Amino acid sequence: MRSKIFLLNSFLLLILTSCLTSCANIPTSSSAIRTVTGTVTKVSDGDTIHLTTPEQTKLRVRLYGIDAPETVKINNHTDEISKEGQPYGEESWRALESKIMGKQVKLDILDIDKYRRMVGMIWLDNRNINLEMIKEGYAEAFIEYLKEPYKTEFIKAESEANAARKGIWALPEYERPRDFRKRLNVRGAE
Repeated sequence: MRSKIFLLNSFLLLILTSCLTSCANIPTSSSAIRTVTGTVTKVSDGDTIHLTTPEQTKLRVRLYGIDAPETVKINNHTDEISKEGQPYGEESWRALESKIMGKQVKLDILDIDKYRRMVGMIWLDNRNINLEMIKEGYAEAFIEYLKEPYKTEFIKAESEANAARKGIWALPEYERPRDFRKRLNVRGAE
């Protein structure tokens, strides 16, 4: 029953975003499924946010092409740590939060992942927030999923941040978030 409701909601969301895009004449990226605007209502970690559209549709969004260090996960029922975090996870989360929390952003939806999150590019005015997170060393380029037209630019930004020893690249022993999740069997390893 829940999956039927989710599918119906997803279908309605796509129709709604289609209407919004058509009616509002919002320019979209050539690879975007849809482009929507909304206010960032929560930053979960350095690569996941919650966005609310003007119509009050709530979207969970995974930032496309980046992978940020994992933050500590707290069990909501016991208030105990359920999953440990990585070095620089908190800094990455705070950086993203300071950039976009409470602000109206544009989201180019590029995909929907297996966790039912929109996967997309976040724009604040003309700033590509995904790219900024890589340039500043708060996230790495998620090379396993990157495609053009973003792949070359994201990999170059990561290389420059690494060479300058910014953020995660200044850590003495950096472990890729993907490897960390696999090692601890944490959701989102793929």
